Amino acid sequence: VLADGDFEIVRIVGTADELIAAVRDESPALVITDIRMPPGFTNEGLAAALEIRRTWPAIPVCVLSQYVLAHSARALLNADGGGIGYLLKQRITHIDDFLSDLRRIIAGEIVLDPSVVEQLLARADQAGTPAAQLTPRQRAVLTLVAEGRSNAAIAARLFISEKTVVNHLTSIYMTLGLEINDDSHRRVQAVLAYLSSR
Repeated sequence: VLADGDFEIVRIVGTADELIAAVRDESPALVITDIRMPPGFTNEGLAAALEIRRTWPAIPVCVLSQYVLAHSARALLNADGGGIGYLLKQRITHIDDFLSDLRRIIAGEIVLDPSVVEQLLARADQAGTPAAQLTPRQRAVLTLVAEGRSNAAIAARLFISEKTVVNHLTSIYMTLGLEINDDSHRRVQAVLAYLSSR
């Protein structure tokens, strides 16, 4: 799938330690890892992804998982900067979407699988925190933000104007207690605040 999508595969590894060593040796444009890797098949891949982000914060990382693991998604999202993806493995069967997601991660975006977003936001809604005060439309906007969509894409998906999207985002930031400024990662902060409120 990657080769057919014009990606050059510079290294394939079997363990988390080998992954970290490969990143050190190759400085790749993107790292793709399973959340579970040998030897324990628990969270070694996630731990390696977090270590890669700490050591080489400019290297984009995409973590693949069989199931939605809320704590894993939040740990990955708490890593500094963009260029982060958390996708479910079944996403790979939608080849064009998967390759598009990878390109967006390389471009510095945060990309969450829609199923991950749906489950995490549902859990946050049940917590009775400020995030639970968001209107259904604000939640829809925030869901699309969490999926890495631009204002234009959100407007098109929800059949509203970009100005309306901006107004919803401003209300979301205020509800979640986020400072309104020109910080390019404010959108990610909103998602993190929402997800961590469960």
